[in-house]
Amino acid sequence: MTLLNRRGFAAGSMLLGLGLAGGLTATLAGCNSSATKVETEDMTLGDPKAPITMIEYASVACPHCAAFNNDVWPEFKKKYVDTGKVYYVSREMLTGEPSVAAAGFLIARCAGKDKYFTVTDQIYHSQPEMFADRSVSGARAVLQRIANSAGLSDEQFEKCINDTKALDELNKRNQKYGTRDKIEGTPTFLMNGKQVADGEVTMAQMDAAVAATMADLKK
Repeated sequence: MTLLNRRGFAAGSMLLGLGLAGGLTATLAGCNSSATKVETEDMTLGDPKAPITMIEYASVACPHCAAFNNDVWPEFKKKYVDTGKVYYVSREMLTGEPSVAAAGFLIARCAGKDKYFTVTDQIYHSQPEMFADRSVSGARAVLQRIANSAGLSDEQFEKCINDTKALDELNKRNQKYGTRDKIEGTPTFLMNGKQVADGEVTMAQMDAAVAATMADLKK
């Protein structure tokens, strides 16, 4: 599980030089009803009427989140999201290298909602390449290539990652999740408002979480 920095993120820290908000000091909770409501800024997949709403708090710069995306998510999506059993909600956190996370999420949103998850998937799969060379040019080159593949020009890429209004909104969401939703690390998974898992998880663990949540609905 990748933990949030309890002292906050330093403005202009790391790789892309984006100013980031800090002050995330939260404690994980067993059940959080305030986090169950899907909000307009959330990125979602599946049927909103599904019996289970699963919220994942994740960062595109978090290696444990990448492990879930690359190794578990494809099967989970096919088995539960595509069949209407689970409504998936993704919420953006700035763990790992916060500037990379921020730039990655900004690019995904600039690409448009229909391409959002394609972009984040590419970023997750490109983490080893981005972090092999901990330089500004290395991370920028990978993210710029991904942005280009999503249809953004080089000029649009630069404008996107330097959009201070969008970055401010991202920072505010990050702060809200850390305080209101009591999230301190990524990935963290909630099903119908109850935390069911955190850190690296297996498909078997996610199967068990779905089964337990369905059982709760029958009580």
